[in-house]
Amino acid sequence: MALDLEEQEQVAELKAWWQQHGRLITAVIVAAALGFAGWQGWRIYQQNQAANAAGLYDTLARAAEAGDAKAMRDAGGSLIESYPRTLYASMGALVAARFHFDRSDLKSAKVQLQWVLDNTPSDELRDLARLRFGAVLLDEKAHDEALKLLNMPHAAAFEAQYAALRGDVLVAKNQAADARAAYKLALEKIGKQDAAFRDSVRMRLDALGG
Repeated sequence: MALDLEEQEQVAELKAWWQQHGRLITAVIVAAALGFAGWQGWRIYQQNQAANAAGLYDTLARAAEAGDAKAMRDAGGSLIESYPRTLYASMGALVAARFHFDRSDLKSAKVQLQWVLDNTPSDELRDLARLRFGAVLLDEKAHDEALKLLNMPHAAAFEAQYAALRGDVLVAKNQAADARAAYKLALEKIGKQDAAFRDSVRMRLDALGG
């Protein structure tokens, strides 16, 4: 069917517009398609990374529970080397630190905790590592270093644990009045569900005369 004059003008305008902008539109469409494909690929890559890291963490945790130091070290080394920015690497280092601490290997425990402090992407895990580092320093009788660490900013959720450990350090320094204040703060911050922790802190406070 022949086009009337108005339709012919519209077609001509469309052709002219496409000649002017067609390449740009094509480039945008291609870029969007590539971007979507890249995003999909990155998402799949991230999922694979997380799955691999989770498997290594599970191996590490099982080895630690079984007391298999070599298997734990092997899994932990692979986690840190291949997946250092995952939470599994940080959690694995914390498990390893607890394993070494329970066996009085304070040097190895500190290495693992320092790695978490330096590398974890999680503020919460960093706060937990700092708390456990303080406990190691208390065991080493490095009281001033422990207090310096425990006085650093941390999330409110950890306040009771930090305060209780500060109390323990202050008791070791024979600063009973300051220790009582720390224990009282811990009692104020302990959640109602933490009955065992509350009883423990209360006993420590009572031992100082309340």
